[in-house]
Amino acid sequence: MNDNGNNIKIHETAFVTSMFRALNENLSQDFHAKLWNDPNAEQWMNDYLEQVSSEEVSTHCLRNRYFLETVKNAIEERDVDVLINFGSGFSMYPFLLSDKLTNIEIDKPEIVNFKKNQVAKWIEVGKLPKRDLHFIGVDFSSNYEDELFSKINDIKGNRTSFILIEGVLFFLDRRETDRIFNFFSSLQCNGGYVGSASFQNSIKDSLAFKKLLEFFNRKVSKTKASDYQTIEDDYYRNKAGYELIDHQDYFSLSKQYRHEVKLERESILNEHFYLLQRQVDMDLEE
Repeated sequence: MNDNGNNIKIHETAFVTSMFRALNENLSQDFHAKLWNDPNAEQWMNDYLEQVSSEEVSTHCLRNRYFLETVKNAIEERDVDVLINFGSGFSMYPFLLSDKLTNIEIDKPEIVNFKKNQVAKWIEVGKLPKRDLHFIGVDFSSNYEDELFSKINDIKGNRTSFILIEGVLFFLDRRETDRIFNFFSSLQCNGGYVGSASFQNSIKDSLAFKKLLEFFNRKVSKTKASDYQTIEDDYYRNKAGYELIDHQDYFSLSKQYRHEVKLERESILNEHFYLLQRQVDMDLEE
């Protein structure tokens, strides 16, 4: 895929993340990610794997696998009707899940506009199945809540939702994170779910993280460890109005899916994955 030579300048990480998932479809179970393969991103991806951690293909594949199967279970067993993906990038969940699901994709306007146009082309030529799919572009540096709440509710109504946020919190500060989780709480009725991916503080002592900082400093912009947010278990465990019902990481998922971990722990960016369930009566108790 190479519609525009400037794509890589705008969407580097989204392209590369999708390309990771495509490199091991059996592990990621994402059979559409390869549509985003872009020659402009290939060298960036190869440099990243060589200079940061070659395990990153597997970490991204297992993240996709975990959330894909978690959402599937929620749909089949718990009457979830709407998937809301915050920071959706070029993820392909809507096309891997039931055609009865309503999908709301939220990201920066330039990303959702590009994705919307590209997805429409692929649906038209039969490369992707038709889905109930809605795109909303948002500037999260603005006072976005009221307008975004209205747009989502017009689509979602009173139906039960699964909110997914992955690959985002690492780049936010705690105030922004609290703000977005408060927004989730306002959106969801009892029984809704939030799936979240984040790193713990111990990652900053790892060799992989030091290499990541060096890579970002060379390839993206000058940066330091404190620019990246880490989140401990207690943040999720104590989240008002939600109950933490599952917690996994790269190593536990590797065991679950019988995946062989290749590198030593210090050479892996170990991401953690959390599943929260909305409990409205918990709000009333506080």
